[in-house]
Amino acid sequence: MAYTIVVEVDEEFVAGVDVDAIEAAAAAVLRAEGMDDGDLAVFITSDEEVRALNLEWRGIDAPTDVLSFATHDTTEYQEVIRNAPPDLQALFARALGDVLIAYPYAERQATRFGNSTANELLLLTVHGVLHLLGYDHAEPEEEREMFGLQGTILDEWYEDRRHRDRSARQSRRDDDLLRKIGFAETDEG
Repeated sequence: MAYTIVVEVDEEFVAGVDVDAIEAAAAAVLRAEGMDDGDLAVFITSDEEVRALNLEWRGIDAPTDVLSFATHDTTEYQEVIRNAPPDLQALFARALGDVLIAYPYAERQATRFGNSTANELLLLTVHGVLHLLGYDHAEPEEEREMFGLQGTILDEWYEDRRHRDRSARQSRRDDDLLRKIGFAETDEG
């Protein structure tokens, strides 16, 4: 599967963001939806940046936790695709859009819901990518579908991560044991 997922974090929030986990969570959504390829970006930024975009695009003068901008939703983008040469049409078709997450908002929300900020960022990443793929929660039925899928994807992602962590710990223990009994080189040698 060929995904291009770019994660950009404002300098002031870098220490609090596991970029690899954000990228993996976004990829988990694409895999769960059976997508073979796709390009998207996740931006972790300030409340002020998200508030400004929320005002510009939704007419709401307030920060929010996550905004999603699906490229396929805009008339301008569709026009660009139609008028592009065939090789560029294929490239443009891969572009899913951008997800913007307000780090301070996510941090406050995590505290309010008894979640870690890291886990809240993962949840918001999954939520935002689902929006890029056309999911919404404006109606109760849509909410049940989207939030159910969001929960399933996160549960599977955490289970996979626990399995990888267990495997890595076991591998380290095996390596340590092999070094102790002389079947592997030591770090010094």
